[in-house]
Amino acid sequence: MPLPTANSSNVRTGEQVIAIGNPFGLSGTITSGIVSQLGRLLPNPDTGFSIPNTIQTDAAINPGNSGGPLLNVKGQVIGMNTAIFSRTGAYSGIGFAIPSNTIAKEVPFLVKNGTYVHPWLGISGGKLSPDMAKAAGLPTNYKGVVVGSIMAGSPAEKSGLLGVTQDANGVTHLGDIITAVDGHPTKQIDDIINYIDTQKNVGDTIKLTMNRDGKIMDLTATLQARPSSSQNQQTQPGLGPIPEMPQIPGFPPLPQLPPLLP
Repeated sequence: MPLPTANSSNVRTGEQVIAIGNPFGLSGTITSGIVSQLGRLLPNPDTGFSIPNTIQTDAAINPGNSGGPLLNVKGQVIGMNTAIFSRTGAYSGIGFAIPSNTIAKEVPFLVKNGTYVHPWLGISGGKLSPDMAKAAGLPTNYKGVVVGSIMAGSPAEKSGLLGVTQDANGVTHLGDIITAVDGHPTKQIDDIINYIDTQKNVGDTIKLTMNRDGKIMDLTATLQARPSSSQNQQTQPGLGPIPEMPQIPGFPPLPQLPPLLP
């Protein structure tokens, strides 16, 4: 009898969860914990693409748990155990699960077509830091995502988005600062990636609200199919390849990659 599935959008930080799997070959192992955080962006070094909107949990999961269910206290599936953050490859209190709503969206395509095509915008960027905001003449608490670079031929390029540039004197100039997508505020790049991958499909349009040289404006982009990982090993959902950008004070470094579970 299959396990019932819950709406993962109803999951809340702090609620109790149960993980089931076969860690180290120990079949039917059950562990418990809580939801540590929601909406985590999980880089995947195996494909070069990130997994958006994952559930972080401290329930003990180890190699062998991958593919097993993450359950709520009612026994309903809220996610699929996928990865851990560990320097040793074993449990360290930080695990990740793909939410059930993502599974429900993608599995029908996988069954029918053997693959799922992710929508793609074609930018790289990062959170606007106080230092960058000050340099741009904005309040230090200004929120938004700095567009770092734009992939050629991408929806972002076709929409007219502008990325970071460097002039002949070696001075770095900020491009567009995205403050909202379809009216949803964006404070960090995760917000854009999670929204595109969970709420949009290939061919959908999105409205990008941005600050360009102190002026607020809107652009519309039509999302394309994400390029293959074999051609773009440094690409993320909704993003283009991570660029060799001019150094910007306060620009966040790339996160350390957690290992996927076998």
